[in-house]
Amino acid sequence: MSAAGRADRHDTGDGVSRRAVLAGGAVAGAVAMGFAGAGSAAAAGASDGARVRFDRWTSWSDFVSGRPEGVLPLPGPRLGVVIGQPVARVPYTDPYLKTTGEYEYATWTSPSRRLGFGATQLTAHWNADTPKGTFLKVELLATMEDGHQDTWVMGVWALDDGDIDRTSVNGQANAYGEIDTDTWNAAAGHVMRAYRLRLTLLRRVGTHASPRVWQIGAAASAVPERTTVPATAPGPATGITLAVKPYAQNIHKGQYVQYGGGGEAWCSPTSTEMVVEYWGKAPTAAQLSWVDPGFADPSVDHAARYSYDYGYDGTGNWPFTCAYAASYGLDAMVVRLNSLTELEVLVAAGFPVVTSQSFTKAENGYYASDGHLWTVIGFADNGDVIVNDPASSSDSNVYTVYPRRMFETVWLRTNYTKANGNPGHGSGGIAYLIKPHHKPLPPVVDPRNPSWPADHWG
Repeated sequence: MSAAGRADRHDTGDGVSRRAVLAGGAVAGAVAMGFAGAGSAAAAGASDGARVRFDRWTSWSDFVSGRPEGVLPLPGPRLGVVIGQPVARVPYTDPYLKTTGEYEYATWTSPSRRLGFGATQLTAHWNADTPKGTFLKVELLATMEDGHQDTWVMGVWALDDGDIDRTSVNGQANAYGEIDTDTWNAAAGHVMRAYRLRLTLLRRVGTHASPRVWQIGAAASAVPERTTVPATAPGPATGITLAVKPYAQNIHKGQYVQYGGGGEAWCSPTSTEMVVEYWGKAPTAAQLSWVDPGFADPSVDHAARYSYDYGYDGTGNWPFTCAYAASYGLDAMVVRLNSLTELEVLVAAGFPVVTSQSFTKAENGYYASDGHLWTVIGFADNGDVIVNDPASSSDSNVYTVYPRRMFETVWLRTNYTKANGNPGHGSGGIAYLIKPHHKPLPPVVDPRNPSWPADHWG
């Protein structure tokens, strides 16, 4: 994960209406002028040599095409792989709970994906159920340009936090690459040409429960260093606003410091919970019983707890957040989109999208962020971007319209200069795509750079 993906942005402050600020001609004009001269040609897809490939394994044929060792695909409400016959036992010591348990396990390894380009980044995702006494590990098996192969741990995960504390595994690095929380990054001078993903399903010895994984995938990419992107013309979502319930993260400031303490640290779970509830899903009263009854919007507290990464010590882990959303039976994927046009295609088809961006106060018109997530819910008649921006102290002040040029620049770029002159990093188009399993996605905009599943099936 680049710094732009983390929920560690500056406090936005209180008391000023963001809607009013952005409606002011002077501020809006200044924001627009900051991006003048970047070009006006519409860009339907990547136009600067950027490459993206999204892959996932989720169907019966997908799972039987992989290499099972002790797992089997099991039909059900969500067909997925489960432990059939464990292949071995292993002790696991949780570094945070300080507990050790004996677990038996089985594995599934995906077929190799040859990329057709040299990838410099990869972010995996998984959708799974982990009953009590079970958890899973996800690994990237990378093949580099010279044939060198490495195995990287992308996450150790369970939805609940009673048996293990879910965690990323930092400290993984060599001459070919490194893991930055949830993202594999190639070292300078190296690229990844092919990869496989490996699932290890674990259960405590003595239990017959098993994790069930119904989707695993990754977004591999090679995005050049860029401070701007070509401008796009308004597209198919012009005039559309999706009815997404707004949630404000700052009303949670100081709540549950063991899960990040609310406020500026909770942009990712707050944005994600908006989309989960848009699709008619939500935690039950029993699931929310642990939350202080005096807290407003308790489902946001719940989302923060169950997406929290104990290794990163925060709620900004992209695949952990998507795995939380998937716990409601939704498909939830980390994707990298090529352009604002692609985002419009998704919104026009009825899909709100959570995006990750970073910016200065002069660019945003209200506050600065080293890495912030919000939910895109529509596009104004002039093509400006309508978001539910959780950086507010009131749910009623979450709805925001950002200038189109500002939005696509701060979201799609990889580098920028902060107000203090220091270098900053952008996500390069990272987003959460969360949807019901049986709601089909629109066809990809650029088949050469597929940003989401190209099979048109949910």
